[in-house]
Amino acid sequence: MYPSAPTPTVVLVHGAFADAAVWIGVIAELRGCGIPVIAPPNPLRGLVSDAAYLASVVSQIDGPVVLVGHSYGGALITVAGEAENVVGLVYVAAFMPYEGESIGELWGRFPDSPLTTHLKERTYPTHLLVDGDLAVEVTIDEAAFPSVFAADVSEDISTVLAAAQRPIAAVAFTDKASAAAWRTKPSWALVAGADRAINPDVQRFGAQRAGAVVLELPDASHAVALSEPKQVAGLIRDAVRATS
Repeated sequence: MYPSAPTPTVVLVHGAFADAAVWIGVIAELRGCGIPVIAPPNPLRGLVSDAAYLASVVSQIDGPVVLVGHSYGGALITVAGEAENVVGLVYVAAFMPYEGESIGELWGRFPDSPLTTHLKERTYPTHLLVDGDLAVEVTIDEAAFPSVFAADVSEDISTVLAAAQRPIAAVAFTDKASAAAWRTKPSWALVAGADRAINPDVQRFGAQRAGAVVLELPDASHAVALSEPKQVAGLIRDAVRATS
């Protein structure tokens, strides 16, 4: 008999306004099934540099990898998923851009979500700029965060998330995807039907264009990985089984 294929390592990639803690329930579910999983930090400094960072993480993993991206993390796995050892892609309430397309362009195809009216800009220094110029990053207004990002999560948790949110560089919305790994690799997509951060129609469009296997949770918010970890982990398990 031939030896069985190794179980892919699941790499969970968080999106904007959050950190890897959003995956806590999903990690517990996957590890409970014996699936190897890591959740590296997402720098949130722009699609080009963030995807390069993720690709570096993936290149140092022995064996096959299933990439899972939430929100903006979906754009990262779309690009970094070109790595040879990536065998599947799972999108969780996420952007799925085409090669040469920015998430801003993809977002702009559909009516704005409530998120767009609750973004706050601030500046930060970067060595890439000269003459004292500052780059722009955005966060969600703290008072609006629970309803926009985590409407189906307890108030105790959503208010902590609001206080601890991580800003994303504005350039992340205009950087163009250099590849679209979903064109050649199998994909799965969870659509959060009550998402007020990314219009669910953006998610449905991307999933249909990619020919992804789709799971839709009609009442799920953008924080679906926190509110529905069993459902999210179940879709990831499907991807792991299909690619093992």
